[in-house]
Amino acid sequence: MSQFTLGWEEWLALPGLGLPAIHAKVDTGARTSALHAFAIEPFGSAEKPMVRFAIHPDPHDPALEIICSAPLKDRREVTSSNGETELRFVIETEVAMGGRSWPIEVTLTDRGSMAYRMLLGRSALAEDMVVTPTQSFCQPELSFGEYRDMPRHRQHRRALRMAVLTREPRNYSTRRLIEAAEARGHTMEVIDTTRCYMNIRAVGGEVHYDGRRLPHYDAVIPRIGASITNYGTAVVRQFESMGTYCLAGSEGITVSRDKLHAHQVLARHRIGTPTTAFARSPKDSGNVISLVGGAPLVLKLLESTQGKGVVLAETRKAAESVISAFQGLKADFLVQNFVKEAAGEDIRCLVVGGKVVAAMRRRGQPDEFRSNLHQGGTAEYVRISKEERDTAQRAARAMKLDAAGVDLLRGEDGPKVLEVNSSPGLEGIEGVSKKDIAGLIIQHIEGKVAPKAPRRGRAAPRRG
Repeated sequence: MSQFTLGWEEWLALPGLGLPAIHAKVDTGARTSALHAFAIEPFGSAEKPMVRFAIHPDPHDPALEIICSAPLKDRREVTSSNGETELRFVIETEVAMGGRSWPIEVTLTDRGSMAYRMLLGRSALAEDMVVTPTQSFCQPELSFGEYRDMPRHRQHRRALRMAVLTREPRNYSTRRLIEAAEARGHTMEVIDTTRCYMNIRAVGGEVHYDGRRLPHYDAVIPRIGASITNYGTAVVRQFESMGTYCLAGSEGITVSRDKLHAHQVLARHRIGTPTTAFARSPKDSGNVISLVGGAPLVLKLLESTQGKGVVLAETRKAAESVISAFQGLKADFLVQNFVKEAAGEDIRCLVVGGKVVAAMRRRGQPDEFRSNLHQGGTAEYVRISKEERDTAQRAARAMKLDAAGVDLLRGEDGPKVLEVNSSPGLEGIEGVSKKDIAGLIIQHIEGKVAPKAPRRGRAAPRRG
């Protein structure tokens, strides 16, 4: 049997952790192999425990940070060479070196000051391996350039720790997101938005929940009800400030929930909407009605959802009565022209990652101008035009939403955006399209939290 010779220091890869190049010290004086990681946190269920951690592979480049996760094999006490005993998480992963790969156990420890990010202990060495302590790099050398040069499609897909912010843990959309995440090897926790509280500070801000500090999530999916928009977006902002990817950002949620602001943003991006007017003074009621072309017209409370707080006034007198009632309640509202040619139909486009992944046509009940499914409407599959697809994508982008439901009306002069929803329901559109929309959302999140290539143009890395 030919010998596999190692020097006292070698380059190796840990492909199962997404680490293509690690400068390691081969330490036959240590029984256990160790990876010098930080932000080490266990997660997952008791049946499938996982551990998440971060590593700076290059000691001289703190900007190169890789987040890893792996199944948790054990937790055991390890005594270091200086006699200190530490309780460490233990994982099993594959090491690759010199065209050869084999499984090893690795313990995780936070020792960022160490020159070597990994110690390869004697239990990781096979019988045919010989360590020559007077030599270095007996096996082919790698470099930290491996991280910069790795194509995005080859980047390692790891188990993610995610959370859904919702007060409805049992509804269809939440259940489907959990199923889709777990089917792809991730974990998804359900967090009641209203029970979160925050520690806001310049460094090390935190989100707490039920008396405990929440861990660092790779991604958060906000599904925040309209009644708690202000508090919900504050929680989302806190996660954003901690570096967590949020599928719907706080800015996008805030803008999309304010119908006036949303229409102003859409108009600024030259995206078609029904002609819209807004006024506060009762003296301007007649002028507002004239601005949108007279009756019939639609009046909408600014914070209406699911078709509630939306009224069709078929005559000018009816419109004046509704306006007077809304003003008497001191409620802010919009006035919009009624797109007759839409005939009580609209199109819901589901946009994920800048692309329309599904669309459905919604029809209201007879004599009902609102097509919302919550108002008893029906839905069916529909093919949309290139112009409609482009409009939906532009609307989601204008709202700064990575996932959105964009509602369109088919007007005589082209598609008009009725509304952009920051947390669209999945039940109707999955049923109609027969597509795994929840799975597509999880795939999008995987891409967003994949390791980013570090900056280019660095000098050749030092080894020590």
